[in-house]
Amino acid sequence: CSPSVFAGTQCSEKTANPRAIATAAETAQRVLRQLEKTDVSVAMLARHGTDLKKYGLHYSHVGFVVRDHRDGPWTVVHLLNECGSSQSSLYAQGLVNFFLDDLQSQDTRIVWLKPELAERLSVMLKSNPAGSVFDPDYNVIARYDSKQYQNSTAWVLDMLAAAQLPSVNSPRRINAQALQKAQGFMPDTIHIDYSQRILGGLFSTNTVFTDHSVGARLSGEYKVVTVRSIFRHLQRLDVIDRQWEWRDGREAITLGPT
Repeated sequence: CSPSVFAGTQCSEKTANPRAIATAAETAQRVLRQLEKTDVSVAMLARHGTDLKKYGLHYSHVGFVVRDHRDGPWTVVHLLNECGSSQSSLYAQGLVNFFLDDLQSQDTRIVWLKPELAERLSVMLKSNPAGSVFDPDYNVIARYDSKQYQNSTAWVLDMLAAAQLPSVNSPRRINAQALQKAQGFMPDTIHIDYSQRILGGLFSTNTVFTDHSVGARLSGEYKVVTVRSIFRHLQRLDVIDRQWEWRDGREAITLGPT
């Protein structure tokens, strides 16, 4: 994993103010208390980063939080774009840093997976988190089944599928995607009309519209992997063990084992 220097979409170095650090630390402590209530080795952690409400979405980013990571207890492993470029890397961050990345709010959701899947993920994340399911060619609106590009949510989905393959020692992305298709994964469709693509400044190095079909580009309907679609998929597969959410300044969801 790369060090968390200039992690995210911008390369401008900013000094976090004390209030922002205190707020992120408070969220980190809140999450840590929940994580320590179980003996699970890995969980999923979502945050409210980019404002996606115009697409009907709340959580924009998700990663895996690992209990006994070599970089420290409860380290978040996730994929981030490098400075708005066409490349990405995997990062290992502490909980405070994870919630200090210029977020819309400190809303967060923890999703614990059932033990067998969680343990297989833990092995992968602690031994070789990239594996062969990681693709550094980044596209912020990567097609959900793209063979050429990947973004942060697509990597998470690929890892979840790879952990369900017969062997997790040398998973291949093509096999993980084949399993997703067989399981009936349904992406979310976001609408981006042509004027928004131009006036909204969406023509950039990390945005590749040609990853999608001509029909999708003409209609403005792009099928992508979202945090919501991942959680919906896991719920349908019945591999979620429990969930917890902090939203709008209060505990919003506490769901025990299902």
